[in-house]
Amino acid sequence: MFTGIIESVGLVRAITPQGGDVRVTIQTTSGQSGTQKKAMGLSMHDVHLGDSIATNGICLTVVEMGADYYVADVSGETLRRTTLGQWKAGTRVNLEKALLPTTRLGGHIVSGHVDGLGEIIVQRQDARSLYFEVRAPRELARYLSEKGSVTVDGISLTINQLSGATLSLNLVPHTANNTTISDWKMGSLVNLEVDVLARYLERLMLGDRAADTLGNAGLSEAGVTMSLLQDSGFLNRR
Repeated sequence: MFTGIIESVGLVRAITPQGGDVRVTIQTTSGQSGTQKKAMGLSMHDVHLGDSIATNGICLTVVEMGADYYVADVSGETLRRTTLGQWKAGTRVNLEKALLPTTRLGGHIVSGHVDGLGEIIVQRQDARSLYFEVRAPRELARYLSEKGSVTVDGISLTINQLSGATLSLNLVPHTANNTTISDWKMGSLVNLEVDVLARYLERLMLGDRAADTLGNAGLSEAGVTMSLLQDSGFLNRR
C-alpha cells in the first residue's frame, strides 16, 4: 500500500517488449535540477527484489535493481488499464515506495491499482495554485465525492467539486514543484484510483449476491439504489 505522497520524480529509461507484454526500466532520478527532493531522487538503499514501487500510481514489482534504477514486468492488463502503454524513454513519472507501519499517512490509503483513465479538460492558474478539471470514466463517478480523496498519477488529491463524472482539483505550488503535474496538458490522460473504502463498501453491500454474476451486472448499471440500501439493512422497512 501507498499514501499518494510522492517521494521523487523519476524517468523511464527503457521499455522492452517481452512476448505480448513489456518490461520497464525506471531511473529513480529525474536528471533535472530544481528542488532538493528532485535532485536526490528515490533512495534504493532499503528496496529489495519483490518490493513494490508506485510508478505514476501503478504498483510495480521490482524484479531487478541498481543504485539508481529498478526494472519491473508489466502485464497486458496493466497496459490496457493505465497510461503505461503510452510511456517512452524520457517520460517523467511519480515515484513512491510502499509504506511501512511507521509511515505517516499524510495522504490516504492507496493500493496502486488503477481503476481507469481520466482526461485533463481544463487547466489554468488560480492565484498561486494550479486548477485542473479531470473527466473520469462514467462508471467511476459513483465512487467519487466532493472533498473526498482520489489518486491522480499516484498523487493523493482532494476533490474540490464534482459535476457528473468531472472533478475539479487545486494543486498548491509544493505539489506542482515535486511531481509531474507540470507535464499535464489539455487532453493528457492520467491514471485514476478511487478511494479503496468506496470500492469495497459497494461490494460488501451486495452480501450473498456478490457471487452472482447477474447481481454484479445489475449493480454496475444502477449503482447504489434505495432498494439496495433497504435490502442491505440501511433503511427501515415500513
